[in-house]
Amino acid sequence: MISVVNNNRVNAITGLFDRASFLLYSLFLVALTGLTGCDSSPEIIKISGTKMGTSYHITVVADQPAPADLAQRIEAALDLVDQSMSTYKSNSEISQFNAQPVAEPQMISPQFADVLDVSKLVWEQSAGAFDPTVGPLVDLWGFGPVPTDDVVPADEQIAQALENTGYQHLDMDMQMISKSSPIRLDLSAVAKGYAVDQVADLLEMLALPDYLVEIGGEMRLGGFNPDGQPWRIAVEMPAVIPQVQRVIAAHNVAIATSGDYRNYFEQDGVRYSHTIDPRTGRPIRHNLASVTVVGETCAEADAWATALMVLGEEQGMALAEQLGLAIYMLVKDGEEFKALSSEAFAPYLLATKSTEQEA
Repeated sequence: MISVVNNNRVNAITGLFDRASFLLYSLFLVALTGLTGCDSSPEIIKISGTKMGTSYHITVVADQPAPADLAQRIEAALDLVDQSMSTYKSNSEISQFNAQPVAEPQMISPQFADVLDVSKLVWEQSAGAFDPTVGPLVDLWGFGPVPTDDVVPADEQIAQALENTGYQHLDMDMQMISKSSPIRLDLSAVAKGYAVDQVADLLEMLALPDYLVEIGGEMRLGGFNPDGQPWRIAVEMPAVIPQVQRVIAAHNVAIATSGDYRNYFEQDGVRYSHTIDPRTGRPIRHNLASVTVVGETCAEADAWATALMVLGEEQGMALAEQLGLAIYMLVKDGEEFKALSSEAFAPYLLATKSTEQEA
């Protein structure tokens, strides 16, 4: 979990839930307070709403006048992503593709192509641990949009669902896509992150470089907070009642977290997670409780958080070190959690110590 922290005080927490069961973790945005000052102080603009089946919160520290229609521009940017990638809209690009017959080509938007490029990259580098075609398996285990009874599928059912998955069956040539097998896409593990990037890019284009954009818990931090300091982000303990596990200071980065403790069912003493390994068709069974990824874009951080959650503690950390990913893991250790971080995450731990000493 992640929260925004101002002056080491937690002022208000809003639970943020993904629209799809795939993503699964709650992150919390803490409202900024005490923003008073002289007339020369920057204007603090706060915009929030709901989109893509979740909530969004945006804070802009504007040292120059912002467009009067800023909220409308942000809404339009989010609508564009939602209309392209929402599986709940029958006329969206993704819904049209999912209904498309095998081998029949479809022209897609640049935005949709961008997200597919990110998805392919993470799918390839994770050796299939991230796969946007995992939807049939998620549905089979009862974690899809339509609730089902808590039933463990038969091996035959899992094998059949696996036949209708696999990102290798997606063919893409520039902005033309088709499929060689009756797969269907679900981009919920990357689309929110991409939407964060779209809003952040819009703010930078408008010469508003100091911002925090959060959608469904995924974030991008530009510039500095209202105090002129790096944004303070709290990684929270995976528990029903949120508790701050560590505070990090960051700016000009994206942050995404995936976790595995809220959405599951138990049968005959066995816990079945909502996080499905697309390679086996079965829920993950390791002790990794959450993984936070810091990256340049939120789309990639979002996808990698899911991939590393599937890979687990050992494989995930080994791959992060190999690729130079900045990650922070919380691993279940009996009744406690142990924290692990990659070498690339070290600067954020140092930044934490520095800001704590200055406080």
